[in-house]
Order: sequence, then structure tokens, then C-alpha cells
Amino acid sequence: MTESDGADGRTIPWDSSALYVILSSSLIGVMGVSLISPVLPDLRAVFGVSDAQVGLVITVYTLPGVFLTPFIGLVADRIGRRRVIIPLLFVFGVTGAGITLAGSFTEILVLRFLQGIGASALVTLAVTLIGDFYEGNRRNAVMGLNGSMIGTGAALYPLVGGALAGIRWNVPFLFFGVALLVGLVAVFALEEPDRRDPTGVSEYLGRMRDVVVLPEAVALFATIFVIFFVFYGAVLTALPLLLSDEFGLSAGQIGPVLAMVSIASATVSSQYGRVSEWRTAPELLALGFVAYGTSLLGVWLAPSPVLVGAALLVFGVGFGIVMPSIDTTVVTLVSGELRAGMMGMRTSMLRLGQTLGPVSFTYVAEAAFASSLAGYRVLLLVSGILVVGSGLVGYALLRRGGTHEIYA
Repeated sequence: MTESDGADGRTIPWDSSALYVILSSSLIGVMGVSLISPVLPDLRAVFGVSDAQVGLVITVYTLPGVFLTPFIGLVADRIGRRRVIIPLLFVFGVTGAGITLAGSFTEILVLRFLQGIGASALVTLAVTLIGDFYEGNRRNAVMGLNGSMIGTGAALYPLVGGALAGIRWNVPFLFFGVALLVGLVAVFALEEPDRRDPTGVSEYLGRMRDVVVLPEAVALFATIFVIFFVFYGAVLTALPLLLSDEFGLSAGQIGPVLAMVSIASATVSSQYGRVSEWRTAPELLALGFVAYGTSLLGVWLAPSPVLVGAALLVFGVGFGIVMPSIDTTVVTLVSGELRAGMMGMRTSMLRLGQTLGPVSFTYVAEAAFASSLAGYRVLLLVSGILVVGSGLVGYALLRRGGTHEIYA
């Protein structure tokens, strides 16, 4: 059943069991990188690997989502959300927690790849369920709440990961086992949304093709790619290594610095319902780019870890605006029969950015510069200039020519 605003005036359905499964699944979906990002510098010493090899810990995790998420979305549209999201939670929890027993770097990479399969569509299906269960102002409010919870969790994960790494390098991975508990709760608490009988596969794929080739849709997917290419390459991979090498920070100290992104993101996302009344979604996306680039330039200029953290607050503001705008656009882009598939395409581009960002930043920094540290600084500067410039140009064009919504 789809819910609109309740008769009692409440917008957030706090008495809905589905809401808590949705929020928990989203929190787990963003746990896989931010929890262990502070641990990356430690892995170099434990296993005797290079910066580029450390970047693979993130790359092999995000890689399955590039190829699997559209397929998983198609399956979820045809057999149901519940039958897909619960197995994914169990796969994520078992393989993630299993890394605590890994005895070699190769074993870590294999388990991270399997964990990435479990993580590939968790946020996708959580957002899809929001579109299935809620509508109108309630949908916007829950979408903002979901984004805020993701930001809050992502803010806490680096702190938790850094603190647990102080015990031993592999202890943070044990935390991934919480997905098993959420999966058990979902078995009993999550109902399957009402939906029409699925269309034939050929008709389904034809309708999907008609949407994804629209110029507006292509621009949206390209935006998603750039956002996560920069976020995962510059902020979650290059920056922890830079903080370790230049300022001598430990994993426990890197965590609070990275958490600034998510603190700001959670705060802004919680107010998305109000922010969306101020500017259209495309305009908010452009302004988010301006915030990203400004933040990267601030990190490049920052002479201390404290000022790096302050600059990352600006990145979080942009992230808190952009992600709810993207998700709202995607879930309202098509009917319920195609919603999971479109969210799958969204997540596939997101994962592509997450996959290429870390290896690109670490490889270029090592191969093209005298030292990785010098390379990271130049990449921060160049990325900041390009992202700010594209955001300013995009915003000016949108304000001059107006904006258009996509419907299918």
C-alpha cells in the first residue's frame, strides 16, 4: 500500500516497520567504505602493499555494483523487493565479517569482492521501497530522512572504524556483521509492496531503453558518476593517505576528519524538504558541484588537519543537497514497474565512479609525480578547479534557459 500524508498530520510514518528496515538497509549500504577508510594507511604496513594496491580494497568492493545492480533491479521489479534485499543483507554480513579471519591481502580482496555483491543494491532497493510505500510530501520527507540517516551513519562510521582499528587492524571488519541482524529483522518485519503483474522481459527492456537514452537522463547519470569519482577518489582514498603521510595522523585521528563530510551532509539532508522549495533539482545539483569544488580547493590550501576538516564540511553541504535531489528525480522518473531498474542504473553509474575514483587517484599520484604526496595535492587542486567551474557554468545555463523534468 502506498502512503501519502497521514490524517493526523504526521509526515514521517514512525510506526511503520518498513521504514526501519529501509533506513537500516541504507545505513548498511554506505558502511562498506566509510567504516574502513581510516584503516587504509595501516594496511600498507600490515601486508607490505603500495598505495595503489590499498586502493583495490575499495575498487574490488564497488566493482560488482557496476555490472550487477541493473540486473538486480530488473529481478526486483519482477519477483519482488523483499526476495532480493534480504539475501543481499546476509551476503554482505557474512563476507564482510569474514575478513577478520583473512590471512593475506589476496584473501581480503576476494572477500571484499563478495561483500560488494551483497552491497551492490542495498541503497538502491531502500530508495525504491520509499517510492513504493510512500508518495507526495511523505515521500519527500522520508527521502530526506533517509539521506540524513545515511549522512549520520557515514559520519559515525569513520569514528567507529578508527576506534576499532586501534584494537587491531581487522576488528572494524567484524562490525559488518550487523547486516545479519538487519536481515533477520527484515524476514519478519518487511512486507512486499503492492505492485502490478510484471510486464514481459522484452517490453520491460524496451521501456527502460527509451528512458535511459533521453539527454536529460544521460546528463543525470553522468553527474552521478562524477560525484562519486571525486568523492571516493579524492576524499575517501587520497585524503586519508595524505593525512597519514603529511600530518602523521593515525587511523583514529583520520576518522574524525573524514566524518566532517557526513556531519554536514546529514544536517542538510534532513532539511531537504525545505531546500527543494528554494531551487529545482537540476539547479541544486549544480550548486552541489560548486560546494564540492570549493571544498577540494579548501583542502588543498589547508595547512592543518583542523582546517582540512573545516573544508570537508562544505563538501558535506553539497552532498546533502545533491543526493536527495538525485534520488527524488530517479524514483519519480518512471512508474513503479520500472523503478528498481532505474535505481539500478543510477547505482551502476554510482558504483562506476566509486570503482574508478580510488585507483585513478592513487595510480596517477604514484606514476606521474615524484612522490604520491605531491601527486595528491596537485590532483586536489585540478579536481577542485574543474568541479567548481562545471558547477558554475551549469547553474548559469539552468537559470538562463529554465529547467525541465523527465517523465516516463
